[in-house]
This record gives sequence, structure tokens and C-alpha cells, in this order.
Amino acid sequence: MTENLQQRISMNPRIMAGKPVIRGTRIPVELIVRMLAQGISGDEILHEYQRLQPEDIRAALLYASQVLANENVYPLPVSA
Repeated sequence: MTENLQQRISMNPRIMAGKPVIRGTRIPVELIVRMLAQGISGDEILHEYQRLQPEDIRAALLYASQVLANENVYPLPVSA
């Protein structure tokens, strides 16, 4: 299932300057994640962007989680 969701995201330098978008649209993953963070429900997003499917929202969240999972964090020493 994860693989199917990953296929719903595309990156093309000619579309939205290469930002990850929902395949076949110009809707950035970032927009979907930001709307959810602002408390907008998935149903409201689907109503506003009628080309989207529920799987597209899940794919956006999966993409964001994978980016964060692969982020390198370097702890800084803390002075006492």
C-alpha cells in the first residue's frame, strides 16, 4: 500500500518549480499538509480540490513523514 501511495506524488522541475505535488495536478504536498495542520478536515480539502482522492491526502502525509524520517539531526552541545 505504501508503494501505491508513493506513486501518487510526483516531482517535475517544470511543475511548481519541482516541489512534490499530487500526480496529475499542481497541488503541492506542502499545501495539503499545511491545511491539515490548520485544522481543515480531509473532507473539506476534498470538497475544495475536487480532483483529489482520499488516497492523495494519505500520500501527502506519507511523503511528509518519509522526509522527516530521513532528516539528519545534529545535536548541539548545551552549556551548563
